[in-house]
Amino acid sequence: MKCPYCGSDNTKVIDSRSYSDGNSIKRRRECEECQKRFTTHEKVVDLTLFVIKKNGEKQLYSREKVYNGIIRAFEKRNINMEKIEEILDKLEREILTKFSGEIKSSQLGDKIVSYLLDLDEVAYVRFASVYKKFDNLDSFVKEIEKIKNEKNIKGKVK
Repeated sequence: MKCPYCGSDNTKVIDSRSYSDGNSIKRRRECEECQKRFTTHEKVVDLTLFVIKKNGEKQLYSREKVYNGIIRAFEKRNINMEKIEEILDKLEREILTKFSGEIKSSQLGDKIVSYLLDLDEVAYVRFASVYKKFDNLDSFVKEIEKIKNEKNIKGKVK
């Protein structure tokens, strides 16, 4: 790993830690030339995941596309970016393990909204309004009532 400060190839790992549910490694490094420290992140890339569209077309899964949709749902909301990364990591792991690397677009949307509901109700409604194609106020009201009912049921179970 080259030092970002001086460009030297002589760097050493000082500390390694697992993060993001064990799917990534954060390494603290030190340059042996300039003695400056920096952090690197290591994770598996190039997982071949596919989304099966409503018309049956198979498309490569795009982490960036899902990320952008979630970010739009959180616009002007307080959110820790690590939480969004955790959602994406969980989602990809689920596609790989439970869906053998292929997921229907409707299932993908359902998974995303389920993660968002646990994280932020407003972001959930925003994302769901696009994903479920709300076309009038009643659609929003029905979805909000559904959330309230689910929260009440969960609250009574605890």
